[in-house]
Amino acid sequence: MIVWILFLIAILLFLALDLGVFNKTPHIISSKEAGKWTAVWVALSFMFSGVIYWLYGTNYIANPDHLKPATAAIKFITGYLIELSLSVDNIFVIAVIFSAFKIPKKYQHRVLFWGILGAIIFRGAMIYFGVLLINKFAWTTYLFGAFLIYTAMRMLFDNEDEKFEPKKSFVYKSLKKIVPVSNHIDKEHFFVKRRHITAATPLFVALVVIEVMDVVFALDSVPAILAITSDPFLVFSSNIFAILGLRSMYFFLANMLERFSYLEYSLIAILSFVGLKMLLHDFIELPEWVSLAFIAVSLVAGIIVSLKINKEEINEEDNEF
Repeated sequence: MIVWILFLIAILLFLALDLGVFNKTPHIISSKEAGKWTAVWVALSFMFSGVIYWLYGTNYIANPDHLKPATAAIKFITGYLIELSLSVDNIFVIAVIFSAFKIPKKYQHRVLFWGILGAIIFRGAMIYFGVLLINKFAWTTYLFGAFLIYTAMRMLFDNEDEKFEPKKSFVYKSLKKIVPVSNHIDKEHFFVKRRHITAATPLFVALVVIEVMDVVFALDSVPAILAITSDPFLVFSSNIFAILGLRSMYFFLANMLERFSYLEYSLIAILSFVGLKMLLHDFIELPEWVSLAFIAVSLVAGIIVSLKINKEEINEEDNEF
């Protein structure tokens, strides 16, 4: 319990420093600045695997699955990579939401800050109940596995070019029925007072839509990481590190999302793999390094193919002129 408390305090401390010190004044986050923070979060995440090794080696934390220190560290990294890869789709949706509600770039960080704070709470609740279900009802493992396979197949065979339109979404329409909504942006404020009526600004609307969409994405990501481990601390900590790095990754990739269009096939491969692993866990037991290697190779392959094809398309366009 002490480790959990210290971990949560560390998260809250960083978030306080983030909003109160590093980003006290709203500003446009450049790709260079975002790139540095992305590198920092990735480095911290891999360094934390060393902390995991130490915690599970010294028995400072509950170890319900009796994991060896090296196994726990590998499971953490594997879970982190899964969450990181699945967050790519989330980045696409966030970009669409900001564009739909015309959120100025210098205020986008504030929206994502509160969005991630909410995501931590919702993810924590979903992980708690997910672990509880798997430990109490073993058959839910097959249910989660089948759901992941279904999600992967839907991504693969869904040829419809249906774009997510935030202003036509059920969330936006429902929010307008609950609170007055203003089209006016008043600096970084979430609410504005006009003629004695307090109305939600586009920043708050964007925040709510992002929060709901994160819950939708968590329906895929949480079962996916539960395929790797049902250890609560490993699932939660790997989730949190991926979420905390999501903001900087968004600003780093926001202007070049189209270059990584083929990463979707990497996500399909990863979801299919973890889904099959859950369905066949009673018949096939893979070494932990196999899962880590498959996920890492899938991500690298998706990035390389995306960049290569994107470069070829640019060259073809240049040749036409």
